Amino acid sequence: MADQDTGPTDRRWLVVGLGNPGPDYASTRHNVGFMVADLLARRLGGRFKAHRGRADLVQTALGAPGSAVRVTVVLAKPKTYMNESGGPVAAVRDFFKVPLDHIVLVHDELDLPYGSLRLKQGGGDGGHNGLRSVTRSLGGPDYLRVRFGVGRPPGSQDPAAFVLKPFSAAEQPDLPYHLDRAADAALAVITDGLERAQNAFNADPV
Repeated sequence: MADQDTGPTDRRWLVVGLGNPGPDYASTRHNVGFMVADLLARRLGGRFKAHRGRADLVQTALGAPGSAVRVTVVLAKPKTYMNESGGPVAAVRDFFKVPLDHIVLVHDELDLPYGSLRLKQGGGDGGHNGLRSVTRSLGGPDYLRVRFGVGRPPGSQDPAAFVLKPFSAAEQPDLPYHLDRAADAALAVITDGLERAQNAFNADPV
């Protein structure tokens, strides 16, 4: 793990993918946050390493080489289960001194159709245990969010069981495209600001 960045906090961002650790959960709907974080790490040329704050981290930078406008980006995947995500997120936030409005959470969203994205700042947790834990640990809800639609369960299936299942055979061919788009959205929040990123990504893909 690289030494802690000592630059100004307005040039430091934390992008957190929410999920459950371990191979049993790796391909489930609840783990799209981890999937997007892994994709971002590959794009930015980093590898996740263990950190003392109960999270795996990648520390990298965005901006043209030699540019004075480079920003530090820390990617994080909590190593706790989803409903205890807040502790690791707060620990990483404190270690890197990231302001609340520079924290971007990527998470699954039952109330959006599969593949849809909605970017927002603040709001409730909508029954999402990971968001509830993060909001409690960060002391407020005003972090940024990339909400990745996984759709509602069919029939009377329990939503809690539905999100712990892999994407269906019909959904899987398009999954790489949707993950790529979510990764683009997370970076756009940092580089372009929330409003411009919303204009670009909040419309459903065609």
